[in-house]
Amino acid sequence: MDRREQVLGIIYAALESLNAELSEDRQVEIGPTTALFSPDAALDSLSLVSVIIDVETALTMEWDAPISLTDDRAMARAISPFDDVGTLTDYILELLAEVSPA
Repeated sequence: MDRREQVLGIIYAALESLNAELSEDRQVEIGPTTALFSPDAALDSLSLVSVIIDVETALTMEWDAPISLTDDRAMARAISPFDDVGTLTDYILELLAEVSPA
């Protein structure tokens, strides 16, 4: 399994965990284009924070390197890493390349 697939698996697992806590009518569709933080997103701010914490925890455990997804660098980007699953995956891969080269 390549690194992209591992990261996607971590994000999907966090979204599945969120879905387990949500009522059936509030379930989040899971895929690479799932909107995370936009007007079209199914996640509210509390749900997004929960997903981010789950993802950060799993990344730290998987690569034994503390990864922070909500630092100033993430917030200063023209395109938010939290737009959708794809942009979050790309951002995480950038961070991992810095702390744990492939």
